[in-house]
Amino acid sequence: MTIDKQFLDRQAVINRIANQIPRHILAHYPTPLMRANRLSETLGGTDLWFKRDDLISFGLGGNKIRGLEVMLADARNKHADWLVTGAGVQSNHVRATAAVAAYAGLRCTAVYWGKPPTAVDGNYRLTRMLNTHIHFTHDDDRASVDAQIPLVADNLQEQGYRPYSIPRGGACAMGVLGHVLAVFELYQQCLGQGLEPDAVVLAVGSGGTYAGWLLGIRLLNLPWKMRCYTVSREPEQVRQQVAELATEAAALLKLDWTFSANDAPVYGGFIGQGYGIPNLEAAEAIKLIGRSEGILLDPVYTGKAMAGFLHGLQNKQFEGQKKIVFVHTGGEPAFFAGNGDWLYASN
Repeated sequence: MTIDKQFLDRQAVINRIANQIPRHILAHYPTPLMRANRLSETLGGTDLWFKRDDLISFGLGGNKIRGLEVMLADARNKHADWLVTGAGVQSNHVRATAAVAAYAGLRCTAVYWGKPPTAVDGNYRLTRMLNTHIHFTHDDDRASVDAQIPLVADNLQEQGYRPYSIPRGGACAMGVLGHVLAVFELYQQCLGQGLEPDAVVLAVGSGGTYAGWLLGIRLLNLPWKMRCYTVSREPEQVRQQVAELATEAAALLKLDWTFSANDAPVYGGFIGQGYGIPNLEAAEAIKLIGRSEGILLDPVYTGKAMAGFLHGLQNKQFEGQKKIVFVHTGGEPAFFAGNGDWLYASN
């Protein structure tokens, strides 16, 4: 296939799929694609770029907005008047959902696992400020949120409201479609800047973002390899979740495609003591990126993924992959939760 034919084919796919995806645009796109100039000089021939979805211009940034644009369009089509979602108190997704609800004139309930924290800071402070209804499960099992979201929605429906439920972390097929569009956006930016990435690095939590990138890359038949680091679940569990979400999203696009866990490699070893708990490796990565590029990563997602990426480079796990795009998914408000002593465990 000639380069011109390949370009035209990909552009036709972009146009066709974009027209199939319902979307209420909330931000300005594209987000910047920036080379890490100083850091690239120290990485032994690796050319590192940042896809700055942390700069999405709505709801204090973060790529959760991409999925929520599709879910908001779906919620409006269904005449919903109340959004119900959940996760932990420092959830970027919950904070972003609360902002979307405020913008759209909808009410919002946040279902949090565990008990109310003693400090109101970071994302939790923002979510409360947005007049969100708060519901705690009083169960430290994160999966308790999954059981409570439908119960809260059922209760609202009994009261005469029209709730729209969004799974924990926004991990659902509708949300995945928003991240497919992110792949299209990066592809077009790379064309414009003459960049041909070998790999894309991504933090993986509930799996919705990764599923969108997996589906988008297949739609455009791109040679990009995904290098994804789990910050939440064990790799085997994440791979299966991503595959299922990508398959469900493909079905929404009328594609008879099936993804397997083998299609979604996930790397572990950087969660530390648990999801949302900062660790030394993430702290060191955050300081390195901040001090070399002036870019702030967060301790929950991107800090841990960057730690994984740097470890991979040091251990020659990126052989033959010289041009790398790191997707900065946002989440900076979590940086300002707590007293920050985790950041200074070492210099």
